[in-house]
Amino acid sequence: MGRTLVRTASKCPDTIFISDIPLYTAYPTPSRTTRMYYEIHVVSMGGNDPAGAEEADAGIAIGFLAPPYPSWRLPGWHRASLGVHGDDGRRYVDNSYGGRDFTSAFRPGDVVGIGMTISPPESSHSQRRVQVFFTRNGKREGGWDLHEERDRDQEEGDVRGLEGGNDVHAAVGFFGEVQFEVKFKKEDWAFRE
Repeated sequence: MGRTLVRTASKCPDTIFISDIPLYTAYPTPSRTTRMYYEIHVVSMGGNDPAGAEEADAGIAIGFLAPPYPSWRLPGWHRASLGVHGDDGRRYVDNSYGGRDFTSAFRPGDVVGIGMTISPPESSHSQRRVQVFFTRNGKREGGWDLHEERDRDQEEGDVRGLEGGNDVHAAVGFFGEVQFEVKFKKEDWAFRE
């Protein structure tokens, strides 16, 4: 309970593993701050080139989404989703065009985690505050405000669904030959706060 092991073949196309149960259940008006988080232990990721000289033949991405979501899209590549991709270390929020530089690529043996903190609005005229954070091997490695991704003049960056008005699920995307273990139980996490 609370752990899932995933192992794929080398020809695995872009696929997404979505938690059956939401990590966050929507509230019309949240009265308290809520945090969701999970980790994965990266066992292997194909034969990707650590120097980044060639396109990776395998990868893992961790994130969140608000369903419905296509089964062939990695987290962060479609509306109401975000993800940190382990093949290039970039973060994506409804952006399949390249994302933003964020961290280094995931390595076998890494334990990486992603979390979101949703806070009530500061006033009746403001939106809910949503902070995203990323961890590696038990230490916080970075984060961002969900709304900083949304440029009102651009089509990408649609965060509706991730702001607390919808159920939010854990999403792990992958392609190629990978092996990883997803950990949902707090007792199993490397990150302690």
